[in-house]
Amino acid sequence: MDYDALLNLQGYVKFFLVLIVFILFYSYAYSIYRRDKKGERNFEKYSDLVHDDSIKSSPLEDRKKDKDINEKESIK
Repeated sequence: MDYDALLNLQGYVKFFLVLIVFILFYSYAYSIYRRDKKGERNFEKYSDLVHDDSIKSSPLEDRKKDKDINEKESIK
């Protein structure tokens, strides 16, 4: 392969890599937006965690109990 062909190949590879990263980023951002609008998770609480990170602050989410986890595993 000559030098011009390698430069063209490099340009195409960079373009498709940027395109893939662009698609992945925006699909992740859209999934966060969708989960926030559906009410599955409130991301405002996580952003407030930056300002309120004391040891006395309450947990954002309740932990799942071992009993609930074991029941879900036995169903599978």
